[in-house]
Amino acid sequence: MSARGVLYVHSAQPALCPHIEWAVAGVLGVPVDLTWTPQPAAPGTVRAQAEWEGCPGIAAAVTSSLMGWQRIRFEITEDPSPGVDGSRHAYTPSLGAFSAVIGVNGDILVPEERLRAAMLMAAQGRCVLEEELDRLLGRPWDEELEPFRYAGDGAPVRWLHAAV
Repeated sequence: MSARGVLYVHSAQPALCPHIEWAVAGVLGVPVDLTWTPQPAAPGTVRAQAEWEGCPGIAAAVTSSLMGWQRIRFEITEDPSPGVDGSRHAYTPSLGAFSAVIGVNGDILVPEERLRAAMLMAAQGRCVLEEELDRLLGRPWDEELEPFRYAGDGAPVRWLHAAV
């Protein structure tokens, strides 16, 4: 086990909670029992936060298992580990999924081919370069999730360890 990160379920309908736990448990290979608290930014929903530890790539696998539900907002991070870049994944019902590579200093690293594609689309008039760069950096997801992040300050955190 050489990777670790944090799963933030920013908002979910209470009926989805056991399904979210089962999906995360399916990736980690161990039972998951999250502590759910009310989400003041979206009355009638709940939130949970858990730190995790396991093999590199778990953040992407958890993202894949959770993003099929339309009424969930979440983020999951994976810290860089020896020989592996970190990652950040976010999902909102209105924006869909966002994924980025994260460097050891916490910056989002945008691959060269994605930058070149953004410049080409802007040169062809298919996008505004600044807006496309904001999208590549996850700004729309940050703006949508920010009220949910603040609502989680002081929430309980639980550790999840993947099966070896």
